[in-house]
This record gives sequence, structure tokens and C-alpha cells, in this order.
Amino acid sequence: MQENHGSDPSLGATPARSTIWSALAWVRDLAFSVMIAVILIVFIYQPVKVEGTSMMPALADQERIFINKFTYRFGLGSVERGDTVVFWWPPDPAKSYIKRVIGLPGDTVRIDAGHVIVNGRPLLEDYVPEEYRDRVSWGPERVPRDSYFVLGDHRMSSSDSRTWGYVKRKDIYGKAVFVYWPLEKMGRLR
Repeated sequence: MQENHGSDPSLGATPARSTIWSALAWVRDLAFSVMIAVILIVFIYQPVKVEGTSMMPALADQERIFINKFTYRFGLGSVERGDTVVFWWPPDPAKSYIKRVIGLPGDTVRIDAGHVIVNGRPLLEDYVPEEYRDRVSWGPERVPRDSYFVLGDHRMSSSDSRTWGYVKRKDIYGKAVFVYWPLEKMGRLR
């Protein structure tokens, strides 16, 4: 009987060649996964850490959330009343803030002893617990074109449009959509 020292094409690749192809396939798959993750993070979803208590109880200090940057960036969705948005803070555009949209362009907003009135109608704010509501009055003022009136949900600890004014549309870069940390609060943001 004769020994076969070469590779038999009918038997497939040699073990060394098979290992190389497996490694290359693994590297290809890893590179593809990293590329998809980068595209998602750069263009669509961005992880953000909440700092402060102004959005309690919806968002607490140090929670981690994903914001959707795609919707507002490419005009596929409009900013709606009730959206929780992330924007460049008007007094210092190097800082980002997160607040809830209350007044849209052209709306007349008034706050009467802590109760928000938009266009002459009380705004139902079931996301603001009574103990987080302040008794401040403000306005009435008309929201300028291409601008938004925003408030924090924890009105007693929020620096918002009542203090520093309106947020321009161009400064809104994301919508808060999903809490991913801590795990017990994981889920869609309402």
C-alpha cells in the first residue's frame, strides 16, 4: 500500500488551509459587524448618559438611554409635542440637554401656577407627578418660528425654556427612545 503525501483534491482543503479560511471568515464577519455598529451609532442611535434629575420620573440621574438621531436629521419625522428631545443648550452649545417638547412653532404657551396651557387649552401632563410640579406662572408667549418651548418633567429642579428661552430646530439632534441601563428600567421611553 502506498502512502499519500500530497493533498487529495477530492478530500477538500488541508487542515492548515481550512484554519486560515475560517480565520479570514471570522475577521470578515467581525469587520462587517463593527461597520454595522458604527453606522448605527453615528447615523441612527447614540448612547447617552442622563445627568441630573430634571426629567424624573421618566429618566433618572445616571440612566443610560439611546437617542434616535436619524428621525430628526433627515426630516423623516417632525418634532412633536410630548417628544423627549436632546439638543444643544442655547446658552452654551457645547453642552447637551434633554427635555420634553411642550410648545411647537406658533403655539401660545402660558403657565398658570404650574399648570401648562397651550393655545388656550390645559395640557394633560400625566408624566408630571403632582409632587414634581411647581407653582410658577409664566407667559403667555408665542413660540417663534423654527423654535420649541421645552420643559423638564421634574419642574421644581428643571432649568428649561422658562429660564433660558426657546430651542431652535437646528439645535435638536435626537429623540430619546430607549432606556438600556439600569436593566430593571430597560424598555421604550414614553
